[in-house]
Amino acid sequence: MFRSATTLTRRAALLGAALLLSACASGAQLGAERAELGDFRLGHAIVVAENATIGPASRRADPADWEASITSELQRRFGRYDGDTFYHIAVAVQGYVLAVPGIPLVAAPRSALIVAVTIWDDEAGGKINERPHRITVLESPSGETLVGSGLTQTAEQQMQNLSQNVAASIERWMASNPDWFRPRPEAERPDNAATLSPDAIAAQTPDA
Repeated sequence: MFRSATTLTRRAALLGAALLLSACASGAQLGAERAELGDFRLGHAIVVAENATIGPASRRADPADWEASITSELQRRFGRYDGDTFYHIAVAVQGYVLAVPGIPLVAAPRSALIVAVTIWDDEAGGKINERPHRITVLESPSGETLVGSGLTQTAEQQMQNLSQNVAASIERWMASNPDWFRPRPEAERPDNAATLSPDAIAAQTPDA
């Protein structure tokens, strides 16, 4: 299925606007677990990137590499929660910019990533937020990115930086909606298994 020119233009505009935003805090450090997530346990982390829009002046990345990078960071951040209620995180990569080499301190491009996120409640068997939530992140500032990550980092390093930041942003967004998550029980319950399959979630996760 082909996307309309209007959709592509809108996404390109969003990517351009993302480059004007201030950089978010680094997601490299996990920080403390968020109590707002209650009895959370990560079931599936589903990432689709096949139809992501590539922004202006960007390196090109294979969709499978985006999927692997973001999935790894979701598992790293959310796999530490040891609740007994399974929730699934579905992410559609909508667009990205992986900065190319520029002129340091004058025209050093910034890397950016736009995703749409849906949270699933395994026990309820469906989505918590019917409308995907859009998140935009920039690469974190560092001694390398200040002179332009296109000069100092590989595409894989840029993707990891953005993947870490988007996973952290998803965690903050989820924590801002504590009523979505069941509270931790006072007594521990025995282990159980997730009932929703990755394929069932991916089938209802728009890839653009």
